Amino acid sequence: MRKYSIKRGHKADVNMLLKKYFDIEGNINEGIEFMVDPIGKIYMKKEGNHLIVDITPPAEVKDDFEAIKKWNQFLYEATGRTAKERRKLLEKEAMK
Repeated sequence: MRKYSIKRGHKADVNMLLKKYFDIEGNINEGIEFMVDPIGKIYMKKEGNHLIVDITPPAEVKDDFEAIKKWNQFLYEATGRTAKERRKLLEKEAMK
């Protein structure tokens, strides 16, 4: 499970972004579970200023770089942080 912090002042409509990128509808504040073929089963919930994401990978992993790019673009628009910024924050948390 990962906890992505949302950049201060960034006001994204995560429900709209889920519809745009994955054609999923629901309430992110209550939690949403959906499947993205090459990534796996995803559970996502917004708690305060964080996006909680739990991914269960599929049994057979496929190399689909377009899906990874799409996932990273979704996270960028949802959190306001680039992949590099998210990695630095995760590394900082791991050091604690």
